[in-house]
Amino acid sequence: MSVFRYSAPYRRTLPGRWPFLLLAAFVVASCLALPSVARAQDPGAAAVTGAGPLTVSIDGITGPKGMDSALKIVLMMTVLSLAPAFLILLTSFTRIVIVLGFLRQAIGTNSAPGNQIVIGLALFLTVVVMSPTFNRINQDAVQPFLSGDINQQEAFQRGSVPLKEFMLAQIREKDIQLFLDLTGVETPDTPQELPMLVVVPSFIIGELKTAFQMGFVLFIPFLIIDMVVASVLMSMGMMMLPPVLISLPFKILLFVLVDGWFLIVKSLVEAFH
Repeated sequence: MSVFRYSAPYRRTLPGRWPFLLLAAFVVASCLALPSVARAQDPGAAAVTGAGPLTVSIDGITGPKGMDSALKIVLMMTVLSLAPAFLILLTSFTRIVIVLGFLRQAIGTNSAPGNQIVIGLALFLTVVVMSPTFNRINQDAVQPFLSGDINQQEAFQRGSVPLKEFMLAQIREKDIQLFLDLTGVETPDTPQELPMLVVVPSFIIGELKTAFQMGFVLFIPFLIIDMVVASVLMSMGMMMLPPVLISLPFKILLFVLVDGWFLIVKSLVEAFH
């Protein structure tokens, strides 16, 4: 007796499947034979198969000078890809966008204004705040470099001076000392001699602290309105009615009456001067 047993329905249908199985085997064998046939017909296939290591070349670049130009292009593309991060971390954008986000949450309108409007307003305010610094960088570093009067290294050194002065005006001494200890850098004689490795992270955490302080101050008046509305609703026995739903119109009315956008924008811009 055979070890393999088929059920009656399967045994009846098995003979009818043999033509299909043979056809499938023929198709698979044909597909496997195509590459070998193509290599046999192509006289250059053997040469390609036994070719040496793959090399990549760039047209028009020969010698060290050409390679230096290629590296400059790669470096420029890298800087352009990192430009958004530089804009966020080395300018006033961080503080402004965080404060605007806190303001939207304090009022209770989580979707108004939208994210694009908040980020766009933060970008324009950043341009307003950083325009004196950008003008100095353009006059002292960018224009002399484009005219060929200075090289890249000197242009970077000149351009970093106004940016470092802007960041040093917002930095706390405690933050600078923290990163001096973390990086093992000796304390210089003047703040202008501090390396960017210390100045940039000190500026970032200082901006975060200031933004959270301003956000806390913004929350206080709107929090008082929420507490008053919640107390009134509780005294009236309306426990199931959400206080946020009732306090939202009053918070919007208060913000409009005091001309809140004018005060917020004025405070944000003047805080950097």
